[in-house]
Amino acid sequence: MKDLLRTADLSRADVELLLQTAAEFAVDPLKASTALAHRTVAIYMTKPSTRTRLASETAVAHLGGTPIFIRGDDLQLGRGETISDTARIISGYADALIVRTYAQSDVNELGKSASIPVINALTDDDHPTQLLADWLTIREVFGKEIGGRKFTYLGDGNNMSHAWLIMGAIMGAHVVTATPEGKWAPDPAVVAQAKTIAAGTGATIEVIHDPEVGAKDASVLYTDVWMSMGDPESERQAKTRVLAPFAVDGRLMSMTAPDSIFMHCLPAHRGEEVAAEVIDGAKSVVWREALHRRTTIQALLFHLVRGDIQGNL
Repeated sequence: MKDLLRTADLSRADVELLLQTAAEFAVDPLKASTALAHRTVAIYMTKPSTRTRLASETAVAHLGGTPIFIRGDDLQLGRGETISDTARIISGYADALIVRTYAQSDVNELGKSASIPVINALTDDDHPTQLLADWLTIREVFGKEIGGRKFTYLGDGNNMSHAWLIMGAIMGAHVVTATPEGKWAPDPAVVAQAKTIAAGTGATIEVIHDPEVGAKDASVLYTDVWMSMGDPESERQAKTRVLAPFAVDGRLMSMTAPDSIFMHCLPAHRGEEVAAEVIDGAKSVVWREALHRRTTIQALLFHLVRGDIQGNL
């Protein structure tokens, strides 16, 4: 597999390989410090970023490469150059391309036209690099044996809910999304895809609309901001009202399993989707989760450039 464009592109074997390598990079970030020696990685972002930018640039540097950061208005795309032409140009200068943008179709086109590996570091539809970081964090806490455990996402049925369902299905887990019904529920096509994957892995996929049912006995409660970049500001009031019951507070956390953890992809808005007592409390693993954005992107670059990722054939 040349690229990582969607979470569903990965097989269970790919995820296991990436998590193992990322765990090694967590212990020794410089264990492959010449893997990208004298090579460059372009990092193209049309959405602002803290974790993804820092994680990507640091990952490239730890592999001995040179990161080239490109803002959305730095390229001729804004003046009419095609995505296809841009991909071919970048392929002549760089050895890999990391992309954080809005439309999944743009990332797909970059992958199709580029001759170098393309990594989706977030689109409006998916967030595969975040889920690798999430599952490495889950693995550190609970180990590989996850039988009997329930992993719940609460809140907006956005790109994070999509990636949560798909990666959980790949990993053979019992994954739940608890979201409002209707407009802010996960895309039915993604739910169907997760269930198809689950049929082959033994995973359990649940899409529900009751936050208390989602929280009960869960090993993980996961949430995301309620207003993502690109969401219409005109929807804020209605969306906040509908999502209010899904806010992760002490009461919901008290319904979870005794050894449960709280996760969040960040940035967080305390007092909205999560209470300060939760995200800053003893069950929160968000800082370790954020660190693993670097270790997992480093693992992705290491293996994609070598051609080690087989894909979900």
